[in-house]
Amino acid sequence: MPKRFVNTYLENHHRKIRHFVKWFFGAYDEITDKRRSVPDGFQVPFCEHEVVPSKPKVTWINHSTFLIEVEGRKILTDPIWSKRCSPFRFFGPKRKHQPPISIDDLERVDYVVISHNHYDHLDRKTVRFLHQKFPGILWFVPLGLKVWFIKQDIYNVVELNWWDEYSVKEKNFEMRVVGVPAQHFSGRKLFDLDRTLWAGFVVEVKNKRFYFAGDTGYNEHDFKKLGDVFKKIDLSLIPIGAYLPRKFQSPVHVGPKEALDIHKEVKSKLSVACHWHTFKLSYEDQLRPAFDLLEALDKSDVHNEEFRILYPGQSINW
Repeated sequence: MPKRFVNTYLENHHRKIRHFVKWFFGAYDEITDKRRSVPDGFQVPFCEHEVVPSKPKVTWINHSTFLIEVEGRKILTDPIWSKRCSPFRFFGPKRKHQPPISIDDLERVDYVVISHNHYDHLDRKTVRFLHQKFPGILWFVPLGLKVWFIKQDIYNVVELNWWDEYSVKEKNFEMRVVGVPAQHFSGRKLFDLDRTLWAGFVVEVKNKRFYFAGDTGYNEHDFKKLGDVFKKIDLSLIPIGAYLPRKFQSPVHVGPKEALDIHKEVKSKLSVACHWHTFKLSYEDQLRPAFDLLEALDKSDVHNEEFRILYPGQSINW
């Protein structure tokens, strides 16, 4: 295992303290206040569809947390129910809305995938609660992250490098999980930058396949390769937020336009937006990612029904 992990197509994402200071005081602010906000009266369109219980279903809970139901199993992605995504109880990004589903009301969780160890994706309080309530959960994590789980007394963990795969075989159920590249970074403390890997995941169950992108910047190689390897993705969960200012964020966070490129390059039948609306992690206002995605869709050949913006708690079949 390497001392530090690196991105294949990004030479250096490291930003020193001076860069964060410059960002804080607006040195990277190539955008106007008008670009950050949304026009007065803008609301995300609510498109309601009948959900057929017998078909695969996805529910957006918040941020990058989805509940995927397929073939009688329930899978969570990057679960966070905490008030803040921070190492501190009273400081750090605070959620803008309550979780639409109480964590106490979860009836079953079979598998959880974790994309990387940032606090908005790996929430200790949520992880410990889920483990106590559902001790049989099988956790899928990127390379190097299993140690963190062992420190929480959680041992039912599968580590995956990029392009590693793991097969689950049970009575009347089979699932294949593949770790896939993402362009990002990791770290929870001052001196552990990039000590654990970051990843996306492709999960196959029977004749269905979904892709969870995790957190990622864009490059012209990784997502095209995903499309070439898997040929067809039935459902993609793609981030659209924490992208302004672009000069500062673009290496590690896609914006709505790049998210649309990913949708097309991985050959996704249906995509759902995530990593927005719940926590303020960058310059743009709460609804700006949705506004920019709708604008990008209007200018593209992708129909709005192919790249969905859900309300927290909303479910659709896939």
